[in-house]
Amino acid sequence: MLTVDAAGKRGSDFAELSRTIKQAGLLDRRPHYYTFRVVGNALVLALSATAFVLVGDSWWQLAIAGLLGVVFTQHAFLGHDSGHRQIFRSKRANEVAGLLYGNLFSGISYGWWISKHNRHHANPNHIDDDPDVDISVLAFTSEQSLTKKGIFRFITKHQAIFFFPLLLLEGFSLHVISVNAILRRKIKGWGVEAALLSVHIVGYLAAVFLVMSPLKGVLFILVHQAAFGLYMGVSFAPNHKGMPVLTDEHEFDFLRKQVLTSRNVNGNWFTDLALGGLNYQIEHHLFPSMPSVSLRRAQVLVREFCEQHSISYAQCGLFRSYGYVLQHLHEAGAPLRGAAKLARATSS
Repeated sequence: MLTVDAAGKRGSDFAELSRTIKQAGLLDRRPHYYTFRVVGNALVLALSATAFVLVGDSWWQLAIAGLLGVVFTQHAFLGHDSGHRQIFRSKRANEVAGLLYGNLFSGISYGWWISKHNRHHANPNHIDDDPDVDISVLAFTSEQSLTKKGIFRFITKHQAIFFFPLLLLEGFSLHVISVNAILRRKIKGWGVEAALLSVHIVGYLAAVFLVMSPLKGVLFILVHQAAFGLYMGVSFAPNHKGMPVLTDEHEFDFLRKQVLTSRNVNGNWFTDLALGGLNYQIEHHLFPSMPSVSLRRAQVLVREFCEQHSISYAQCGLFRSYGYVLQHLHEAGAPLRGAAKLARATSS
């Protein structure tokens, strides 16, 4: 159960922390960093595309498919940063970048994702208000697991086992949801998004089947999208899964709501690169517009501040974080396993 110290409702705590962060210059734009990252991603994409063409109709294309899954995810990370206005000062420039990295390069609706992600940031891990804990095939509380029906009930019962295999389908799911959101015109600027997404889909399929035979092409798509979905999933999963789930009964100020529901992942420069800076999830949730390259420096200040104010600060290694995620999912599905065991005992 979540608890909060006597000072738990002091709204001035975050203002104090914000002043420290601003004085350190950590909210300043970092154009040189993003120029390097944008150019670097473009070069890797160009090299991958060149290899794709040169290899031709070969089974080695499956290795390139895996590589492109990584490249597409790195582009999605830049779309994420654009959505939080980390790259440019101008709102319009960030939106254009988001549309390019989202719809055109990754095949994900930028408008749909922004709406969903903003709701997540406003109420992280809130059982009713966070769309990231409203997933048909997973349950994040015991109560939520009991609402599952049919095949979803079976999956939820064993969700700790199915979790990573399900991530292989995440890429396909994101594409389907994006197309559906645009077709239903649920997003602003749906016409532009539809055009960009259409260019992505037509260009992607044309490239695959002009270079490869139908069988190899289909397998290429399966491997590429599975790698994309898995990489996306393992990057985002450690951030909140396994952390406390909130309800309307919990009354926290902004600072504590963001810190108590988020988890950081320890690591080095490679971890930062591989996870797109999302491993500093606490700092990212407190200061969403902070350039991801500044999060490492902010982490030192935020952790020290939390220690001074007796606020629990979660941080662990990457593989340990997956352990916490699986443990939480296993516990959330326990009522279904218990009900099944009772039913078998009764029937016998």
